[in-house]
Amino acid sequence: MRKKGSQKEYDLVVIGGGPSGMMMAGRAAELGARVLLLEKNKDLGKKLRITGGGRCNITNAEFNVREFLNNFPESKNFLFSPFSKFSSKDTFDFFEKKGLPLVVESRKRAFPESQKAEHVFKLLERYVRSNGGEIKTDSQVVKMSKESGKIKSIETKKGEKYFAKNFAIATGGASAQWTGSTGDGFKWLEKLGHKIKEANPNLVPLTTNEKWIHKLSGLTLSFMKISFIQDEKVKFKKTGKILFTHFGVSGPLIINSAFEAKKLLKKGKVFASIDIFPDTEESDLDKRVLKLFENNKNKSLKNILPEMLLKNLAKEILNLPDINMAEKQANSVTKEERKKLVKKMKDLRFEITGTLGLDKAIITDGGIILEEVDFKNMTSKKYPNLYLLGDVLNVNRPSGGFSLQLCWTTGHVAGSDVGEKIKEE
Repeated sequence: MRKKGSQKEYDLVVIGGGPSGMMMAGRAAELGARVLLLEKNKDLGKKLRITGGGRCNITNAEFNVREFLNNFPESKNFLFSPFSKFSSKDTFDFFEKKGLPLVVESRKRAFPESQKAEHVFKLLERYVRSNGGEIKTDSQVVKMSKESGKIKSIETKKGEKYFAKNFAIATGGASAQWTGSTGDGFKWLEKLGHKIKEANPNLVPLTTNEKWIHKLSGLTLSFMKISFIQDEKVKFKKTGKILFTHFGVSGPLIINSAFEAKKLLKKGKVFASIDIFPDTEESDLDKRVLKLFENNKNKSLKNILPEMLLKNLAKEILNLPDINMAEKQANSVTKEERKKLVKKMKDLRFEITGTLGLDKAIITDGGIILEEVDFKNMTSKKYPNLYLLGDVLNVNRPSGGFSLQLCWTTGHVAGSDVGEKIKEE
């Protein structure tokens, strides 16, 4: 690479060694660019290594681009161009051709066959280095300088200054901040005159003050239906797995409901209603409970209801103030009391008080507003040599592999664009 005074000049400097940054650096280097990848942590891919519980939900195996983008309802029109160039099918091809076979699980979630996020990280690091890309860790960028409508150089905390023809911000959002995602890129972009939507927890567990929920901490219920209610009207509902915690509720079903629940909370109180038997009509459930009572007439409800429900859940339901039947014998339960219990199992309701904070969020919304990005090549409309990748973009999406695919797509498209620029020189 050429020198600029006593400094090296690169074709591309990528700030951030996460998935989008490594993908762009590797792709640009593969096409002949002189690339420098800077990471403020001591290691690359710190957040990548913990994704999917350490297994890395690498993408979603929905290969129809339009169907895939329906999971990005607020931004799909912006994203069609980059995703038509590098889709989830391309991601499969990319990793499998490089020796990392993928497997597809429920909800089309794709994982490495090895079930190890570490293998994804190592492949990407190898992709950068094997193509001649230079990597510097423990290099926190603190300043970006511009000149004549372009980014000219960046400076690190250690006082190192780097010049390049092109720069990329791949610093992530503001979720899981202990991994280094502290919203640095948002601050730089604001100083450069870009409009930034403030980061908020997006995919994140929900909180409640209901003590009976807290007592169920660690309990998981599969195939439950949960409805979110405001002003006695069901606003939306989802079906899946629910995890009770010491602060509220979590699990994929809840996390994917958080964004909509947050919007409702801005308008007033929100209640969640769990249907423990979503595939059973209330009348049929009543018949099952009646039969259970008739077969155990002289036993207390606390001893027989666990035949239908998990023991801890049965206990908490029976001890709810408006039920209060734990010590009652089956033969002493009135028809009205039984129907009330049945209704409770179909409408186990509690108030949602909010979400956990940014540190517990899997994904945050917020970032540069999409109108200021050229999605044909992922550059800033204000600075044509500045690329904007992954979680730096204000894109809301569910869990299930969609976040990482956003990183692979934006990184690959941007890296390819740098390669095209070099050809034209």
